[in-house]
Amino acid sequence: MSMTFDSYMKDVIQPMRDELTGLGIKELRTPGEVVENLENAKGTSLVVVNSVCGCAAGNCRPGVAQALGHDALPDHLFTVFAGQDKEATAKAREYFEPYPPSSPSIALMKDGKLIYFIQRNQIEDRTAAEIAADLRGAFDNYCRA
Repeated sequence: MSMTFDSYMKDVIQPMRDELTGLGIKELRTPGEVVENLENAKGTSLVVVNSVCGCAAGNCRPGVAQALGHDALPDHLFTVFAGQDKEATAKAREYFEPYPPSSPSIALMKDGKLIYFIQRNQIEDRTAAEIAADLRGAFDNYCRA
């Protein structure tokens, strides 16, 4: 029995998806889901652009997990997967302008508008704890009533 490339990639990618969805983060897989969720989300929304890139994504997901243990949190949690759900990711990135496409990356939005953004170059070569500290600072600034 031979394994196809697509099934191999699904096996490799699924744990990376699960790392975020297991935290209660809603995965947006289509452009329609992106529009429906981001435009209708009142209050603050965290949007994580997930990625297979080892050095950056390997600390991004744990950084997000650590940040979500904070007392101030966004009202909504979403993720798209760059390179996997390409159309959904492209649609989500329209909300992140003027920032160029970056994966992984993390956006904080309020009422559908970008208010804070962490680009890949702010994730690379940083520990999960440093990424989490940045996010907790943003949560303190934007997610407290």
